[in-house]
Amino acid sequence: MEIREGLTFDDVLLEPGPSDVVPAQVDVSTRFTREINLNIPLVSAAMDTVTESRLAIAMAQAGGMGILHRNLTVEEQADHVREVKRYESGMVINPLTIQPDTTLAEIREIKARRKISGFPVVDAGGKLVGILTNRDMRFEGSGDVPAKALMTTENLVTVKEGVGQAEARDLLRRHKIERLIVVDDDYRAVGLITVKDMEKSEAYPNAAKDGQGRLLVGAASTVGDSGYERSMALVDAGVDVVVIDTAHGHNADVARAVGRIKRETNRVQIVAGNVATHDAARALIDAGADAVKVGIGPGSICTTRIVAGVGGAPAHRHRGCGPRGPRQRRSGHRRWRDQIFRRPRQGARHGRLGGHDGFGVRRGRRGAGRGVPLPRPVL
Repeated sequence: MEIREGLTFDDVLLEPGPSDVVPAQVDVSTRFTREINLNIPLVSAAMDTVTESRLAIAMAQAGGMGILHRNLTVEEQADHVREVKRYESGMVINPLTIQPDTTLAEIREIKARRKISGFPVVDAGGKLVGILTNRDMRFEGSGDVPAKALMTTENLVTVKEGVGQAEARDLLRRHKIERLIVVDDDYRAVGLITVKDMEKSEAYPNAAKDGQGRLLVGAASTVGDSGYERSMALVDAGVDVVVIDTAHGHNADVARAVGRIKRETNRVQIVAGNVATHDAARALIDAGADAVKVGIGPGSICTTRIVAGVGGAPAHRHRGCGPRGPRQRRSGHRRWRDQIFRRPRQGARHGRLGGHDGFGVRRGRRGAGRGVPLPRPVL
């Protein structure tokens, strides 16, 4: 058995070099995959002690992204995805609607589960007939009252698709309302614009968003038929990234899971891992992965190395999984704050915050730290 030298990030320091920039001038944006841009090179770990919807929202507002853990039922995890995607939107596409006969008890249950405070009311054909908000429901005690007895039906303020933000803001101001319902030519509710979303957009100008103005979010899945069903449910919920999350990513089942999702849909980016060798990273890239998680066991509470006796020194792993042909991009988990700054020199382009393993190799052009001279490592 060959025993090779391996260095952890604690074994490496960066020797500073000359610079003509100050921190405020530094651009730390990066590409998570070819299709997804982040404004900070940080992603939170898919652990049940780390990332659910609240942290995923906070990460995306800061410019990064959260990966929702999978220690949930499929529907629970999909609900977390929906919560993130609905939290801040340029326009909520296909908003959650209710019908005139929906009871107040049912509406309150939906409110509590989805954290939504207002609903367009539509008939059986989807045509808008009213709107029900907190103001309409606040003083009603009986849960048996139907929506049609409480909803506002007159002077509904609606707009057509493609309305500009300035026009929408002016309508909200003039009518002293908090929501604009977007309708199509048949007067069917197809979207919702809220003043809260506009305020959030102004408060977090560097938020990481998709093409529709919604916060970015990823979610973990696994292999096999159950993993495929979970992945498809996450895609249907609007997730941006599906992470095939395993302790040993250099596995035929992981590659098959990546290929199966890729054949089914192109609406989502696929990350797979975890790996610790160049051959493993290459195998997952060849299977169709858009990014690869690098690193096994370096996290402060990860027990993979203790239980299974496998892993790799993280400083060497990021180099070992790196380019031997097509240009690739790497990232990795950090345990302590100073390790963030050592990753770029080792090839990483974004770091994962949390308690266990690392994050991804991907092919692409240089992104993080543009304009920043990278110091050389001192071993």
